[in-house]
Amino acid sequence: MGGERTGGGQPRAAGLRLSERRGKWVLFTTVLGSGMALLDGTVVNVALPHIGEDLGAGLAGLQWTVNAYLLTLAGLILLGGALGDRYGRRRVFTAGVVWFALASVLCGLAPDAGVLVAARALQGVGGALLTPGSLALLQSTFHPDDRARAVGAWSGLGGVAAAVGPFVGGWLVDGPGWRWVFLINAPLALVCLVAARRHVPETRDTAASGRFDVAGAALAAFALGGVTYALIAAPEQGLSAVVAGSAAGGVVLGAAFVRLERRLAAPMVPPAVFRSRQFTAVNAVTLCVYAAFGGFFFLSVVQLQVVVGYSALQAGVALLPTTLLMLLLSSRSGALGQRIGPRLPLTAGPLLCAGGMLLFTRAGPGASYPFDVLPGLAVLGTGMVLLVAPLTATVLASVDVSRAGLASGVNNAVARAAGLVAVAALPLLAGMGPDAYRNPAAFDASFGRAMTWCAAVLAVGAVVAWLSVRGDVLESGGEAEGGGAEKPGEADGAAAGGGGGAPEGPRPCGPRCRTHCAVSAPPLDPGDAAAPEQG
Repeated sequence: MGGERTGGGQPRAAGLRLSERRGKWVLFTTVLGSGMALLDGTVVNVALPHIGEDLGAGLAGLQWTVNAYLLTLAGLILLGGALGDRYGRRRVFTAGVVWFALASVLCGLAPDAGVLVAARALQGVGGALLTPGSLALLQSTFHPDDRARAVGAWSGLGGVAAAVGPFVGGWLVDGPGWRWVFLINAPLALVCLVAARRHVPETRDTAASGRFDVAGAALAAFALGGVTYALIAAPEQGLSAVVAGSAAGGVVLGAAFVRLERRLAAPMVPPAVFRSRQFTAVNAVTLCVYAAFGGFFFLSVVQLQVVVGYSALQAGVALLPTTLLMLLLSSRSGALGQRIGPRLPLTAGPLLCAGGMLLFTRAGPGASYPFDVLPGLAVLGTGMVLLVAPLTATVLASVDVSRAGLASGVNNAVARAAGLVAVAALPLLAGMGPDAYRNPAAFDASFGRAMTWCAAVLAVGAVVAWLSVRGDVLESGGEAEGGGAEKPGEADGAAAGGGGGAPEGPRPCGPRCRTHCAVSAPPLDPGDAAAPEQG
């Protein structure tokens, strides 16, 4: 999803400059669109206890409120990027904005938990269209000389949206009510839509052809859905026939997805990309760390409100140190990873995060913020700073530059799927009953067990990184692994932001996004493919 292509497949140079008025409008529009999705990923968690109380939902209802969104987003985000390449990036982006806004309004008006969960699933579809589309618009409209700066600004401003999300969510929940966490998206979407129609040019990949891997996207989503349902339903139903059947069905559909991707000429997730041992290894690390992050940020806001006694606003503000540390220091962490290699940051980072989560268990009844809450968040945030930027850089360096967008999109989807499974599995593993969040003592005890599980998963990620990530991968690139590349440029159509024309010979790729603040997944990053002269 890089610059617009000519019939020969080479990118045609886009002309917008960041200093021009129209260039600023394009940046504003893409930041606003992707910012809505980033904001939604953080503000909803803060509202969960109030949603459950107002709608009479049990813990399973809260899990599905988070997971319905993640399920459709993770399953469709790669397909969303391909649709933009084929039918027009602005068209698909604006369709995603409208879809996201309408689904948000439905969430805000939901009369019961069932309608809310269905609306959240629809929200995820909109997010899958607008999230990759926002980055693709930058790649395809800005002049190559300004493209890296535009993506960097998009990344940094999106980080600000992620950082203020918990604060905004808490203020809305304690003020006009939790429904405004969703309804606020409607006016933001209207501004974004008007700006896109008036100021953003249309681009598409004229070389894109062939069928979309709709079957692959459906199989992936239903496989995740089956496993998720089994994990969420198990505490209430036990190992019933429905739970066992759902789990088995999810596994079978997952196997069918892998088989289908191996057989298709143009699969959504080309199996060849996993021939790079470094790419496979860093995605295994991603699976571990983002599973732990997903579980922590789902349960910690409930812990702060139900057990510690914070208001929604206080809980949102309490969590700000993690995202602020990432906002301020992630670019330096990326530079450190380039100097010393990713192996040590990807090992030490998860271990620090594990220590922070265990330290956060001190946040119990009567906890003091500076002595019991803040230390755990500070250690966790430091670990996240240390690992997230080098992780993204390693993903991009593990494949040839022509596959950078695909690699980033797959890694983003892996992280979201990991969070989805963690939110479903942790309450089961920690022994949380359906009404656990209404009982402070019971929730506090199970929260401690859940953090132990999260710390263990992070430790596994650290071990995987130490044993399998090479210290020189950022220098040599993934093709040194013998990674079975597709033809140059072939993967771009499915990428969630990606390169231009084919490079001459395999070349490693570096990140363009320097700011990493999202806690649910690594940022989508096109790498240096679209503008290799940037270095």
